[in-house]
Amino acid sequence: MRTLYLSSAILALTAGLAQADYTLHVIHINDLHSRIEAINAFDSTCSAEDAAENKCFGGINVIVLDAGDQFQGSLFYSTYKGAVEAEFMEKIGFDVMAVGNHEFDDGPEGLASFLDKVTFPVISGNTDVSQNNALVGRVGNHVVLEVGGEKVGIISALATDTVDTSSPGPTVVFQDEIESLKADVAALEAEGVTKIIALNHVGLPKDLEIAAEVPGVDAVVGGHSHTLLSSKDPKRAGPYPTWVDGQNGALVPVVQAYAYSKYVGHLILTFDDAGNLKFAEGDTILLDASVTPDPEVEARVKELGGPIEELKNKVVAETAAEIDGSRETCRAVECPMGNLIAEAMLDRVKDQGVTIAIQNGGGVRASIDAGPVTMGEVLTVLPFQNTLSTFEVTGETIVAALENGVSQVEEGAGRFPQVAGLKYTFDPKAPAGSRVSEVMVLIGGDAWGPIDPAATYKVVSNNYVRGGGDGYRMFVGAANAYDFGPDLADVTAEYMAKIGPVTPAVDGRITVKE
Repeated sequence: MRTLYLSSAILALTAGLAQADYTLHVIHINDLHSRIEAINAFDSTCSAEDAAENKCFGGINVIVLDAGDQFQGSLFYSTYKGAVEAEFMEKIGFDVMAVGNHEFDDGPEGLASFLDKVTFPVISGNTDVSQNNALVGRVGNHVVLEVGGEKVGIISALATDTVDTSSPGPTVVFQDEIESLKADVAALEAEGVTKIIALNHVGLPKDLEIAAEVPGVDAVVGGHSHTLLSSKDPKRAGPYPTWVDGQNGALVPVVQAYAYSKYVGHLILTFDDAGNLKFAEGDTILLDASVTPDPEVEARVKELGGPIEELKNKVVAETAAEIDGSRETCRAVECPMGNLIAEAMLDRVKDQGVTIAIQNGGGVRASIDAGPVTMGEVLTVLPFQNTLSTFEVTGETIVAALENGVSQVEEGAGRFPQVAGLKYTFDPKAPAGSRVSEVMVLIGGDAWGPIDPAATYKVVSNNYVRGGGDGYRMFVGAANAYDFGPDLADVTAEYMAKIGPVTPAVDGRITVKE
């Protein structure tokens, strides 16, 4: 492998494989989610004990291309609201960033504040911000980089369901990803740009579709689905790169590098003198203790972490075993962390006559290991500062909510419903909208009975779900809604302390029909 030059450029040019060949190195991450500090095996903040045992990964390292979702996921974001991410991205030398759905978690104004602090372009071709005063003219469709005397075009698309998964508001409009990318390729080709990379935040399934259907795209660098692609890791979801049969006989490489900067992707693209992709190779690189941190950056992270250290290290509970809150589990089946959170929600408001709790699996962001539990760990699991919401809906609406929750389970969507005071069965092979059956509710004591579609039930969820997030629009007009309860992380921490050492478990409240 030739020497890789990392400076302020996203793409570093090395010596060509032949005189007319042009070799491009693409260094990329995706879905950092504010993991400014290193993380442990549970995707939570690395402790001193983890460091001593060489169990820390990631943190800020030299990385230059970002496929979105810098925002949300740790106390650094909760405290500094994107300013820290902007500072380190500037220091590292990113050249292009795609807008991720979580960049809208604090509305368009949150993204606008981030844009005030960075000098590199932030793009999203299918995101129309022309009607929003804070963002108009500030999010480009595409960008052209001059790299080693060649023009390299970067285009981008953001998942159109961002209206459900974040808070872009009514003035931000999303266009079809594929049609938008086709238009941007055509615009770049009209300018004479022949080397084009799609930097997307749409998830691997859509990236594969884009690679197959958008002519002129030479490579796809993705994010959103937290997918580990690798050339050798046995835990991989697929090869790095994953090759797709594209248009006009082209083969298109697709890459993604998991999340949280636990890995950095290194894609090497070789073009002929006509701008045709001849070859691609590379891999994701694990950023473990063998990678020496930049001492200046390390010191700055420590400085910024000082004000939140006391809260982060406060022990609030204890657990007898690991509580599984992994993305793979909590977005697909009943998971121990989902049960714990839903039970905590229900316990807090049961004196108000509330009998059902629903928590979106996508709101569960990490596992917790056995032993003492710190508030920092709880906040890593529940970083969104969601508040408890109580409301009243009919049984028919609850069933509709469950149908929404399992409608995209095959895609790993965050809408998957973790529950308490409720049991249900779903068939993932059935058509979306007709998957849920055997919905049961408590009818007295420990007795369960079928839900009554016409009856009214008091429900607790979080304010994001109650406000229609993750597709739960059926809750928007709910009766007697109150969205300003205590923070969900505080509720969960207090419940864990109340019940003593937590013994995580699943009990069959969610059944997957085989």
